Amino acid sequence: MQRFALIGAGFIGAVHAQSLAANPDVDFRFVYDVDRARAEKLAASHGAAAASSLEQLVDASEVDAVLIASSTNKHADHLRLAADAGVAALCEKPIDLDLERARETVEYVEESGITAMVDFNRRFDRDYAELKRTVDAGEIGTVELLQLSSRGPSMPPLEYIAVSGGQMRDQTVHFFDLATWITGLDAVAVYATGSALAEPRVAEYGDVDTSIATVRLANGALVQIDSIRRSGYGYDERIEVFGSEGLVEAKRHPAGQVARYGKGVIVGSGMHAGWFERVQPTYAAALAEFVAALEGGHAPSPSLRDALRAQAIAEAATRSLASGREEPVE
Repeated sequence: MQRFALIGAGFIGAVHAQSLAANPDVDFRFVYDVDRARAEKLAASHGAAAASSLEQLVDASEVDAVLIASSTNKHADHLRLAADAGVAALCEKPIDLDLERARETVEYVEESGITAMVDFNRRFDRDYAELKRTVDAGEIGTVELLQLSSRGPSMPPLEYIAVSGGQMRDQTVHFFDLATWITGLDAVAVYATGSALAEPRVAEYGDVDTSIATVRLANGALVQIDSIRRSGYGYDERIEVFGSEGLVEAKRHPAGQVARYGKGVIVGSGMHAGWFERVQPTYAAALAEFVAALEGGHAPSPSLRDALRAQAIAEAATRSLASGREEPVE
């Protein structure tokens, strides 16, 4: 069994704690949080112990791996801590909001030789995995166009917007990653435009809540992603890939599959209440992939380099929002 420690006992930390406790190949040992009481409560609920310090958390004699679910501004620090201790790391995105610091951290971790993975959990959605398999098998020919939607049910608090890094880095980045992962192609340029329609005060933070990003891939194929913070009808996410010989689509997920037929009307289930309800199973699946990599001695996916690639697209998209022109992906 792989001995795990968890950094972060907030909402997403609690999600990961549940996955750690449920995985039969994991010995969930420690939880650390700057709020000691919160760490103790979460640890106790899953039979773990609250660590008194980060140093205890990454003691290689006590743990094999650390799951980093701390605040965004601490991800890079905690990855370096794991690298110095020789402990494997599964990290929430992003590596760091600053692209250059993220790049330096990736190089630092790679030099250490530890096994590391970033939790771009949507790759572990069953439908998206089947969509990628179809593309990889050549069943739709050469990829020419992707259309992706990410539409949240309601605006997050402005306090969150202020520290999120902006819609491109916080929300759309998942779909930048999906686009390059599904196609196996790098992005070369991106044009993004957006507005603050759901909450005009978002503009005060230099951000948008409704946007479209168009990405040009290395083979000339195009990607269009619409990102919306407030749909008003639930969480809405879908992907369509158009190829030279066909099309494959991962459809919208309603909360249920029961339809009621009446005279002149069909009533079906609505959308999931929020993003978490839609993607919850993918967290456990991502953890299982990481554990399998540790046990099998192979490199896990998505890698830190994959996360850096998606972040570079998000940076270019953020620049494009400000400049009003297509920006190169560096």
